[in-house]
Amino acid sequence: MVMSNMRRPSKKTSLEDKIPSRITDHSSRVQNRLDATFERLKAENKKALIAYLMAGDPSLAQTEQLVLAMDLAGVDVVELGVPFSDPIADGPVIQRAAQRALQSGTSLRQILELVKSLRERTNIPIVLMLYYNSIFALGHEAFCQAAKEAGVDGLIVPDMPPDESGPLKGPAEAAGLELIFLLAPTSTPDRRKFVARESHGFVYYVSLTGITGAKLTNIADVGENVKKIRKVAGTPIAVGFGVATPEDAANVAKVADGVIVGSAIVRLIESCREGRDMIGEVVEFVKSLKSAMAAQS
Repeated sequence: MVMSNMRRPSKKTSLEDKIPSRITDHSSRVQNRLDATFERLKAENKKALIAYLMAGDPSLAQTEQLVLAMDLAGVDVVELGVPFSDPIADGPVIQRAAQRALQSGTSLRQILELVKSLRERTNIPIVLMLYYNSIFALGHEAFCQAAKEAGVDGLIVPDMPPDESGPLKGPAEAAGLELIFLLAPTSTPDRRKFVARESHGFVYYVSLTGITGAKLTNIADVGENVKKIRKVAGTPIAVGFGVATPEDAANVAKVADGVIVGSAIVRLIESCREGRDMIGEVVEFVKSLKSAMAAQS
């Protein structure tokens, strides 16, 4: 079974304890995993599969198992959602996942501890997707330092556009955290240029106007907009929102550097009731996505 060797460590330290040098070294900008992953995939003529999980759904222990299993299944980057009570970009599937995670007591500090634990067994790039209030509550410097020590590689803050990122930008850069910003189909040429310049790690192109979980309907429009972004961006471009099937992933892989799949994975986790092999089903699904993407290389 995939998870047979994935045991939790017998002894764990808190983020306040001294971080071993091998963990701290992994967090440095010099060795940023996001940049290294996209460079490797480009050299191999491959595209990145970026998989979203809501941390703490159904539990933090199972989130940890899912990350490790997806790494083995070929996922290139993991995006961990931090549950928040009032999300603005999330559709009903991810909203329900956030509520389940909050009801089980999942906190940002626990998620950072989870990332730290994962860093003992995997080098997969990990990006946190969280709302600004969660960062503000901890303090910009304190949060960025804790994220660095845990081994986080990047941040997506959907309610913080680059124009308003000043208080976070300095601490994030000092900690070696990539700030990833979003572009939409409605973005103007000037906006595309500005966001492309400010975004690091990758540019997150939202394939449609709306919320997560909606359907991808016009891949031709997605391709045209990605071309426009590519003209002004030196950073890889990943497309999310609406990618739900292997066919969707293959179509997006034709035009973008990365394919982001979120609601489809979270919906599968939600559907796995007692008696079903949740991890096994998620692994088979991400393998099908990766295989479809590889066929386009």
